[in-house]
Amino acid sequence: MALALYRKYRPASFAEVVGQEHVTEPLRTALAAGRVNHAYLFSGPRGCGKTSSARILARSLNCVQGPTPDPCGECDSCIALAPEGSGSVDVVELDAASHGGVDDARELRDRAFYAPAQSRYRVFIIDEAHMVTTQGFNALLKIVEEPPEHLVFIFATTEPDKVLPTIRSRTHHYPFRLIPPGPMRALLEKNCANEGVTVEPTVYPLVIRAGGGSARDTQSIMDQLLAGAGPEGVTYERAVALLGVTDVALIDDMVDGLAAGDGAAVFGTVDRLVEAGHDPRRFAADLLDRFRDLVLLRSVPDAAQRGLVASPQSELDRMAAQAERIGAATLSRYAEILHTGLTEMRGATAPRLLLELLCARMLLPAASDSEAALLQRLERLERRVTLSGGEPGGAGGAAPPAGFARPGAAGGAAAAGPAAAPEAAGSAAGSAAPARDRPTYRRPSQRAAADAEQPAPPADAEQGPSAAARGAPAESAAPPAPGRESAPARPAGEAAGPEPWPAEAGAAQGAAGVSGPPAEGAQAPGGIDATRLRQVWPELLREVGQRSKPAYTLLSNATVQAVEGNTLVLAMPTAGLARQLGQESRTEVIRAALQALLLGEDWVIRCVHADTTGPGAATAPTAAVRPRPVPARSSQQRSAEPPQRREPPPRPAAPVDDVPPPPEPPEPDEPPPPDEDPGAPPGPSAQAGAEPEGTPAVPPREAAIRLLTTQLGARPVDGG
Repeated sequence: MALALYRKYRPASFAEVVGQEHVTEPLRTALAAGRVNHAYLFSGPRGCGKTSSARILARSLNCVQGPTPDPCGECDSCIALAPEGSGSVDVVELDAASHGGVDDARELRDRAFYAPAQSRYRVFIIDEAHMVTTQGFNALLKIVEEPPEHLVFIFATTEPDKVLPTIRSRTHHYPFRLIPPGPMRALLEKNCANEGVTVEPTVYPLVIRAGGGSARDTQSIMDQLLAGAGPEGVTYERAVALLGVTDVALIDDMVDGLAAGDGAAVFGTVDRLVEAGHDPRRFAADLLDRFRDLVLLRSVPDAAQRGLVASPQSELDRMAAQAERIGAATLSRYAEILHTGLTEMRGATAPRLLLELLCARMLLPAASDSEAALLQRLERLERRVTLSGGEPGGAGGAAPPAGFARPGAAGGAAAAGPAAAPEAAGSAAGSAAPARDRPTYRRPSQRAAADAEQPAPPADAEQGPSAAARGAPAESAAPPAPGRESAPARPAGEAAGPEPWPAEAGAAQGAAGVSGPPAEGAQAPGGIDATRLRQVWPELLREVGQRSKPAYTLLSNATVQAVEGNTLVLAMPTAGLARQLGQESRTEVIRAALQALLLGEDWVIRCVHADTTGPGAATAPTAAVRPRPVPARSSQQRSAEPPQRREPPPRPAAPVDDVPPPPEPPEPDEPPPPDEDPGAPPGPSAQAGAEPEGTPAVPPREAAIRLLTTQLGARPVDGG
């Protein structure tokens, strides 16, 4: 019959004791100095070397060269007290679990007074000393307090608090500890090498974790694996099957599903776990160990180098990526739920149901009003804000440039309601300072209104169809060439002000509340626009690469074209690549990656050819709804001498704007411009509005209204 590993490789000297240097070194020093006490108390967890150290101490005391820290191993006493020795009559070992009564203590007391037969000391080793009754300790109290010179007591216990205080106070107490993973692995590798059996490196962490720091338990588990090893040695698969440890792949799938909030993946993992015959409670315990490792990796990035986490390097890389995706508060809440669930699953008749309920609690932090659930929800929001680069409501985008306000901006702000008035006022105040440094020009009507200092009445909230169709892309266009046809005239209720420069038209248009077709900057419901999505593009590629390599290869050639609501438009260099990436299987991978990255937003993926969906194409429909130029355009261009770029404003009779304002009703009682030259040839508008000879003179107001209605298609406002 083969000898068990923990007996075969039991230490024979203090130098061979593993992981208890804090005990062995003081004992060696005391033995070398000859300071031997009459009673010792060795305490600590089971299997950590208490009884073995007591036997080594007895061997060191009775060695022919002793007391010595290093027994010779050759004398009769050393041979008799060796791990495989027959024992000595002068060294008595008692198990207090079965001999802890008062009668046993009295018998031991009577035998203790006899001198040793052949050794220097008579040693009594009392194992499981906490099992001695109070009456038994009282019977031993006098002899422990004042023993003969040849008598030494060694008490070994796992619960020193249960030892009678009067006994404990008369001993030298040495607390033993659990053995760390590093020394334990070195011990196992040494024993396996002596046995001549090959063991895969990934097996050692499983055995060490199953042993729990006890040298005896760990060596017993390794002995079991060595007994069932085949010609190839101890493999990882065989160790997982024999030890009942959960497969690492199931743990990874569960953690990834919880990190992505994917309920299908989480409950699918539970189903595969049960179908494989694993114990749900053991799986919960292994998952709790994984969360412990993730908490350490997130708090201490070099936890593996410090020995806090013992796992293979490939598994450490996966765990590091998982720790980055899950916040510390979320991990802590998961661990608390599992710890509570393990207690509930003890003796349960439906462990699978309880495990699924635990998974549901972890997936739904909003279902609990605890502080941990609130912290998990806050971490989700913070991650979302970090990925979007701004406020959760989409305020993280760049602020529009100040200093430009369209002539109709005030009217648009008034139409938006009282709530929009402070924002419009702030925008106008912010644009005042930059506007001083730029050349501005005024219409004749604006100059007259400024001289009269008349307050403008509120503009009508109804906008013309051409203004609504113009949109933001049209406003961001470059200034038109001199002689460009002007838009409908300014309404009568519009406040007069300097004409802005077109470079800032887009910002002012957005501030005025003018809506346009969705452009590249349109934001998704969660506040993610195209700019923010480009910032997290590397993370998206990495997430897609983990799910599908073909989709990753195609997506690497794509660019973010626009974000329209919850639709992501991806541009590809060729139409063929766009069709390949637009296949349902690949768009589903991208959508799942976006949901995992942006915390569950429902996205729609659309792939297009880059040459046909550029920014110019997006603005083409907007340009098509602009007012058509009137036939007088050619004569107007011919009459523009010199061009507008070299001369102040155009002719007062028909002012021309660089940027067409939205259609507005005419201004009331506009006085004639003071700088009009009577001898100059009439402009195009004047020619168009001229009356045949012989007709009575028409007042300027009626002439202006007639010109606007006949040539520009304007219509009078009721009550104007």
